[in-house]
Amino acid sequence: MADPILVDARGHHCPVPTLKLRKAHETAAPGAELVLLATDPMARIDVPHFAAQIGATVLEITDQDGGVIRFRVQKAS
Repeated sequence: MADPILVDARGHHCPVPTLKLRKAHETAAPGAELVLLATDPMARIDVPHFAAQIGATVLEITDQDGGVIRFRVQKAS
């Protein structure tokens, strides 16, 4: 499988992280994994909601150093 597509939205406030994820998702191949890095706490709500709307799966949400939230999202096949 290909490397995950990295979407770096650190330092941006919502809805920018979700918009960046949407743009990357549109060009990703079916089944592709995307990794979104965000620092806005609202992304914890917005990203899973967005993923559900488009039929993507949130595989994992983890906290990293520096207040970074890492989302692993898989595009539907």
